[in-house]
Amino acid sequence: MSLLELKNVHTYYGHIHALKGISLRVEEGEIVTLIGSNGAGKSTTLRTISGLVKPRQGEVLFQGRPIHRLPAHQIVALGVGHVPEGRRIFPRLTVEENLEIGAYLENDRKVVQQRKEEVFSLFPRLYERRAQKGGTLSGGEQQMLAIGRALMQNPKILLMDEPSMGLAPVLVDFIFEIIQKLNREGRTILLVEQNARLALQIAHRGYVLATGEITLSGSAKELAQNPEVQKAYLGEE
Repeated sequence: MSLLELKNVHTYYGHIHALKGISLRVEEGEIVTLIGSNGAGKSTTLRTISGLVKPRQGEVLFQGRPIHRLPAHQIVALGVGHVPEGRRIFPRLTVEENLEIGAYLENDRKVVQQRKEEVFSLFPRLYERRAQKGGTLSGGEQQMLAIGRALMQNPKILLMDEPSMGLAPVLVDFIFEIIQKLNREGRTILLVEQNARLALQIAHRGYVLATGEITLSGSAKELAQNPEVQKAYLGEE
């Protein structure tokens, strides 16, 4: 049984058919990446998994259980964490308050404090900025906060949507090192990333999306060596 499985998922925005029969799986302990151009349906796939949009057809299974009809907060409670595109932190709340909101389902204050300390250990800069308003952080710091907020619920799978977007190269490298560290510690990650080359370097497997459909899938190594992928997404002729 896969940790996460999508079966023939069709998702619409109004009359726009955004996902056209997506089927994929993520096994426990994997990093799986979704690559594709803008508008391919990558973010919609993550939003469908986390319950922010509902599929009209097909199934989303988490640990073998259908979750596609559940409200988003119940999907979070089952162990699905989402680091959204654009970070979506709360700009008027402090760093510490943003993190505590990530643990809103946890009633044990000791557990919340322990998780905060784990996030601060992962991102020491957030500890330095813990009393600062989220909106005053740099883009890289906001990305750290978005990841930290998702980790506060101790998710079984982390959905990460464009974590490198808009970041300086040195910060991109740092964020990808963090993703690998989380995976080594046992986190399962479904990664949507515009930087296909980097994503395929750290992923175990990948799927290529084009206009709402999966056109290719395989090991990250196979995809990186595929001439179509090289030409379309890796800038190679």
